[in-house]
Amino acid sequence: MIFAGNRGTLLSLLFSARSPVNHHPVNQETTMKLSRLISHIIGAGLVASSLASPLWAQDQKLRLITWADYVPAEVVTQFKKETGIDVEVTLSNNEEMISKLRATGGAGFDLAQPSQDRISGPQQEFGIYKPMDMSKIKSELFIPSMLEATKKNTTLAGKVYGLPHIWGTDGLVVNTKLAKMNDYPDLCKADVKGKTAVRLKRPTLLAFAFAAGKDPFALYNDPKAYAALMEDVGKTMMACKSNIKFYWDNKDQLLNSMRAGEVVGAMMWDTGGWKLNSEKPEIQFIAPKSGALGWIDTFAIPAKGRNDAAAYAWINFNMRPEIAAKVARSAGNFTAAKGADQLMDPKLKAQFAASFPEAALKNVKWYPAVPAGIEEIEGRVLDRIKAAP
Repeated sequence: MIFAGNRGTLLSLLFSARSPVNHHPVNQETTMKLSRLISHIIGAGLVASSLASPLWAQDQKLRLITWADYVPAEVVTQFKKETGIDVEVTLSNNEEMISKLRATGGAGFDLAQPSQDRISGPQQEFGIYKPMDMSKIKSELFIPSMLEATKKNTTLAGKVYGLPHIWGTDGLVVNTKLAKMNDYPDLCKADVKGKTAVRLKRPTLLAFAFAAGKDPFALYNDPKAYAALMEDVGKTMMACKSNIKFYWDNKDQLLNSMRAGEVVGAMMWDTGGWKLNSEKPEIQFIAPKSGALGWIDTFAIPAKGRNDAAAYAWINFNMRPEIAAKVARSAGNFTAAKGADQLMDPKLKAQFAASFPEAALKNVKWYPAVPAGIEEIEGRVLDRIKAAP
């Protein structure tokens, strides 16, 4: 039965059935049946009305906070075509993601992509994520070793909070015609004064700690010893400051300076180095002697996300090999999707092999979960480096 009238018409019908002026009065049983029927119709009308409301619109939108180049337009278009769900993208980085989610208690987004070492610490401190429902994840789409490693690093009280997506490394990018470098301290040599660049962020502190023969990750659970190590690294960085042309915070700034030869060596991400190498063969990404730093960006669900169903749909969609390969081409990095590497650009695979012979690959220092308080220690050191003359 389809009733095309509105709620006012339905109510009029109900009241007329009960009215003493009705020329064809009905008995009480009939009136009750009619009331129930009209209630069902009204209820259906309210449901239909809600489907056109903003609440329903939320179900058709995924609010994603992620990194640049991780959401190519062609992937968004295909996802919407298959699911009917729009994707609203906010570009960010680890620090901003944590800050935004902390400020809202985990609200404002349905899916986030923090690095795997930035999940368990912030979750313990601020409770900004919710556990993954692994029954809704197509685990067979992931590279098993990478999935298990990330689950281990993002598990709290037996619950998993993150799944692997994009991975890569930080190391040295060097213009081999203008400089010779094989480890991070070479950025501070006298012959490249004013011609190098690093980020004034925690990876730089960690890199120089490893280059000094220390293992900063092994000290994560000893704040006093970690603070002492960071103080030493800070002194090294302050002494190196005259070598630094700029502390980069914009990838285009760094790429353009290396293209122009203004910067001859930098601590930088691998795909940036390979991009430059495609343009100028003399610019190469080098895995440092003390080890490249390895990162994995994940999928994590904010604590007050409104659309978990869309988040899980996006995760499973992105881990399909053919979709993962499209994302990898956009990001320039490899993914944790099983089989996607076979669909990658042959040139990128060749560049990876040249930068990472077997020994260098085994020497990658993968970021473990960051305990609470560690970043505060690093922040104080970074502030002093910035303020130093």
